[in-house]
Amino acid sequence: MGVCVVNSSALRHLWFVIEETQTSALLGFSDAELIQQLLKRVEKDKLLTGEETNTMRAYIRSRVPLIRDLAMARSA
Repeated sequence: MGVCVVNSSALRHLWFVIEETQTSALLGFSDAELIQQLLKRVEKDKLLTGEETNTMRAYIRSRVPLIRDLAMARSA
């Protein structure tokens, strides 16, 4: 089983997208919707291979609690 790593540029872009996304969207979407929306926005600007897309999806899924915590802190 190979390990697919998403490059640092794509990860930086993901966190930029998260910072630019409205707090209400980050908190209002279900986990699945949030993952889909963030991935869609990243893919709009970055060309990802199928493996990178799957890895990015797993990365976002693992960070959903952190993303929501940051959004809640932003709204406070």
